[in-house]
Amino acid sequence: MLHSKVDGVQTIGADIRALRKARGLTLSELAQQLDKSVGWLSQVERDISEPSIDDLRGLAKALDVSVSSLFRTKSLAGEAGLIVRKNARRPIGSREAGLVEELLSPDLTDDFEVVHSTFAPKAEMQTALSRPTQEVGYIVSGHLDLWIDDTLFQLSPGDSFRIRGETYRWRNARQEPCIAIWVIAPPVY
Repeated sequence: MLHSKVDGVQTIGADIRALRKARGLTLSELAQQLDKSVGWLSQVERDISEPSIDDLRGLAKALDVSVSSLFRTKSLAGEAGLIVRKNARRPIGSREAGLVEELLSPDLTDDFEVVHSTFAPKAEMQTALSRPTQEVGYIVSGHLDLWIDDTLFQLSPGDSFRIRGETYRWRNARQEPCIAIWVIAPPVY
């Protein structure tokens, strides 16, 4: 499948298309939510038209992502679309208090995304969530309590887990942050 590229690099248009498809929206459905034409949205996705800041806010709201996740950081020559440096990660994600998520994948156009998650001490997801994804996580450091379909699992460094559409929630009951790497398919951020 071909995606929009500028100088060989995946673009914001390709990310918007990937997010739209991951949410099961057609061009027509998303355009209607934005009060825009299908032609305009198609041009944005193909990088023929550039969305304004207000357009990006509308897109972020309709796609349930943060506006900042739609912005890319500068890459070093020859690295764009291939390498993501630590200081160039895009903030993404959940708006849960105490959770910071950064995109480790170069863009959102693959069949999956890789996310670096930092759970603050004493942070907790209050309401269980279910989404139509397959997710695998790996605990790098710290500890995490993870409920999958109401079963509690206490995770430590080196442990991994899988969620396939089940409801889940988490808690970091400790005094130190927990860092986890998540692989999510299809991309949701």
